Amino acid sequence: MRSTKNVVGILITMIIAMENMYAQTDTNTQVQNPFGLVYTGAITENINGKVNIHPVNYELNGLKIAANVYTPPNYTASQTYPAVVIAHPNGGVKEQVAGLYAQRMAEVGYITITADAAYQGASGGEPRNVDTPSNRIEDIHGMADFISKYKGVDQGNIGLLGICGGGGYSLKAAQSDKRFKAVATLSMFNSGEVRRNGFLKSQVGSIQERLDQASKARAQEVSGGEVLYVGGGTPSLTDEQIAALPFELYREGYIYYNKTHAHPKSGGGYTMSSLLDLMTWDATDGIELIDQPLLMVTGSKADTYYMSDKAFEKAINAKTKELFLINGATHIETYWKPEYVNKVVSKLTSFFQDNLVKNDSNEL
Repeated sequence: MRSTKNVVGILITMIIAMENMYAQTDTNTQVQNPFGLVYTGAITENINGKVNIHPVNYELNGLKIAANVYTPPNYTASQTYPAVVIAHPNGGVKEQVAGLYAQRMAEVGYITITADAAYQGASGGEPRNVDTPSNRIEDIHGMADFISKYKGVDQGNIGLLGICGGGGYSLKAAQSDKRFKAVATLSMFNSGEVRRNGFLKSQVGSIQERLDQASKARAQEVSGGEVLYVGGGTPSLTDEQIAALPFELYREGYIYYNKTHAHPKSGGGYTMSSLLDLMTWDATDGIELIDQPLLMVTGSKADTYYMSDKAFEKAINAKTKELFLINGATHIETYWKPEYVNKVVSKLTSFFQDNLVKNDSNEL
């Protein structure tokens, strides 16, 4: 058996990316759902008068994108509804936390969409798990393209919610895409900063070495060789080994993605060549272009709090902005813990109601 020290060493470059891990299904904890949803309270069937889920596919830049659209109770295509686009965490899929918030926001009257990123989950693209900022940002534009044409959607009232890594990419997408009239993030994770410097600057000393590895990985790919991955497999850890991981984010992230909310298409690492783009990118570059209302939600105990704080400070041209703390919550707890999820949903509801529907004829 590997020592705790060795396990931490194996995981340091992988779990630092947070969610980029193989999600191995735990049959003792995962209840089979006909839509593949793994969050508590998930829809198991579409019932008239209640929130319904609609699995859809569409094409984006030649790739098939797999998405879920959630429609509100008593949805009627002849009426108009505000919509919210929801971007999932790094390595996550639409059936996890993104689906939870999509369902909860549909419950209060929004048409919502969440899609698997290109090259990830059930969406198309080879090699698997390419994870570059340009792709993730284009995924968000693509969700807006699709949902704006969905029956009943008010094209002038579309909001954006990005979760974790999806939050960082949402900040970038909203800089130029003014179809998004209001922008919110939850537990925002700046993927570029972390891929470059490591979580809490734990890998600053190896930046050039990792860039060299990424360059060689790309050269190998274009020569037809094996595609190399960062975090391409997660060892099964004991409770003691999990407890020894160096940050709360690592410990709770491992449990969430590998045990309590595992999904077979979640995680799997990311191509090493992706680092060529990731390590030169930052979610806060150009953030002054955001002039929409901005809400950033994070747990008061989240060890990723500093990322939201920095981005919030730099968003100097947001029409209105608020950094909202969920008291006592860690990063991962905002994904699933009922008391925290309820607080997040309440805050998102009031934010989007103020900024999307206050002048709309529909009442939520």
